[in-house]
Amino acid sequence: MDDDTLLVKFWGVRGSVPVSGPEFLHYGGNTACIELRCGKHRLFLDAGSGLRPAGEALRAGGVTDIDLFFTHCHYDHIIGFPFFAPIHDRNSRITVWSGHLAGKMTTRQMLTEFMRPPWFPAKLDICKANIICNDFVSGDVLQPRDGITIRTGSLNHPGHCIGYRVEWGGRAIALISDTEHEPGKLDPAVLDLIEDADLVIYDCTYSEPEMERRRGFGHSTWQQGVKLCEAAGAHGLAMFHHDPTRTDDELKIIEQQAKGAFAGAFAARDSQTLKFSRLDRG
Repeated sequence: MDDDTLLVKFWGVRGSVPVSGPEFLHYGGNTACIELRCGKHRLFLDAGSGLRPAGEALRAGGVTDIDLFFTHCHYDHIIGFPFFAPIHDRNSRITVWSGHLAGKMTTRQMLTEFMRPPWFPAKLDICKANIICNDFVSGDVLQPRDGITIRTGSLNHPGHCIGYRVEWGGRAIALISDTEHEPGKLDPAVLDLIEDADLVIYDCTYSEPEMERRRGFGHSTWQQGVKLCEAAGAHGLAMFHHDPTRTDDELKIIEQQAKGAFAGAFAARDSQTLKFSRLDRG
């Protein structure tokens, strides 16, 4: 991996539940998991079912030092964690971060409650890796590795959710998942996180017509993503958290519509990789 490159890889782009079948082959069926390679450092955003194949790739590549950031702990964002190969490797060091339950539950408590009977056949202490848990509060600025700054903010989602802006080498990647917008308004917290970002990964579960019967579900639309990116001067929009019923043919139509409204828009798909050259050579 080139130390002057920021790589973004989508390991899972679905919301709610993993899906499979011939109608989902192009965009994929794994739930939320995104890898960022900031030079030599490996960061993962969310631990949906896409984290399982990501873990196999890390094991094959001999990668043992990883940071994992949770947006929140709904099933589709955590279901891959028990099946993440590095947590079962005694040579691995995994630093886990969360802030959506600040004051209510620590990161370690979240993992312990999730990975235990009857929800899982074994407890967290079966893991052989060195798992380090870090807690933060929404709005904190994190510096997990040399040269990496991560800005955080609150999103509008049941049970709370954290949005992230990862800055490295003069580049900025923002993850805004999951969030529900108010009609006719642009969320100032989201605008702050995505300002002039090279890529905004945004919750595009629904379309605007669908929102009329989806209010309160905690999700947004590609149309709102376009408005936010235009207002914030962002350069790319990765439509993310696809509705589990959305077929390849339907997503292709949505992608075409979004591109017509915003040239930098595309529908993210499993295994898709994007590369950004480092601007700050320092």
